[in-house]
Amino acid sequence: MTRNLDLINILLMLLSMAVALLIPFELFLFVYAILGPLHYLTEINWLQGKNFFLTRKNDHYFIVFFILLLLAASMLDLKGYSPLLIFTTFFGSLALLFIENWRKRFLALISILIAGALLTIFFYRPFQLVFSMFLPTMVHVFIFTGLFLLLGALKAKSRMGIASIIVFVSCSVVLLLASNIWNQSAISSYLIDSYRIFRNLNVRLIQVFDFFHFTEIRANLKSAEDKNQLVFFSDPGIKVMRFIAFAYTYHYLNWFSKTSIIQWHKTSRSKLVAIFAIWFLSIGIYIYDYNAGLQWLYILSIAHVLLEFPLNHRSFIDIRKHLSRKAVS
Repeated sequence: MTRNLDLINILLMLLSMAVALLIPFELFLFVYAILGPLHYLTEINWLQGKNFFLTRKNDHYFIVFFILLLLAASMLDLKGYSPLLIFTTFFGSLALLFIENWRKRFLALISILIAGALLTIFFYRPFQLVFSMFLPTMVHVFIFTGLFLLLGALKAKSRMGIASIIVFVSCSVVLLLASNIWNQSAISSYLIDSYRIFRNLNVRLIQVFDFFHFTEIRANLKSAEDKNQLVFFSDPGIKVMRFIAFAYTYHYLNWFSKTSIIQWHKTSRSKLVAIFAIWFLSIGIYIYDYNAGLQWLYILSIAHVLLEFPLNHRSFIDIRKHLSRKAVS
């Protein structure tokens, strides 16, 4: 079964890459609106059944509290505090996994908050980029997905699983470096308006690749008149968009492809009805007004990222254990 699943995932990667190569903007907007909500709902429900991979029954309320703070910060136009809140949730979740004593937990949380506050004061821009922009987006859908692939391959001792990781990385490299002659995206005013909220992510990624001496990207970044020109019409902008579209598309497809393994669909009928009702409602809102859909699902989107942090930490730990055993043997 594992070999077949690895093969299916390789095919899904290639499919995601092929479509991203042709229509990256349309692909992203489609999967984000259609597959995204169902992914959030089913994963949160599945994580709840696993006690969010935390050690104590009510530990997840710590994460829920910070999710509500993020929602409040968004509603009150205090998004400048988002990096600190996400940073605290990320490392606070790690503390919950290793610290049982409540007093020590409290001290750990205070230490994390102080560290986050200092980073906010002295290194706000890189701190904001890492924890507010990249961690909930590309780190979540690309880096963590890659780590889950690696962990699965190590657990199953699967060569096909290792091959899937190579394909995963190779697809990303191809999309970032290949010529744009295949691009068929039709950049309309509706598309630009619908993608507006994500635009800064593209700009920052272009700047990251500029840091790594992508000379073509550097030249275009300097000559671009505005963000729209850079993101939607420039050569590096299209390449970065292909990478983003691929990462999100495969992230969603990977989740649904693992249904037989993780059994996320095995839940009560009432929960399934609620999940699909919210999903259909969400799709309807996206169709009516894409930006309204984004606002409607903001809390679900950020919630599924933060509630997954304990699983991410456990995955890091498990990968280290498997690699250590392999090194010893």
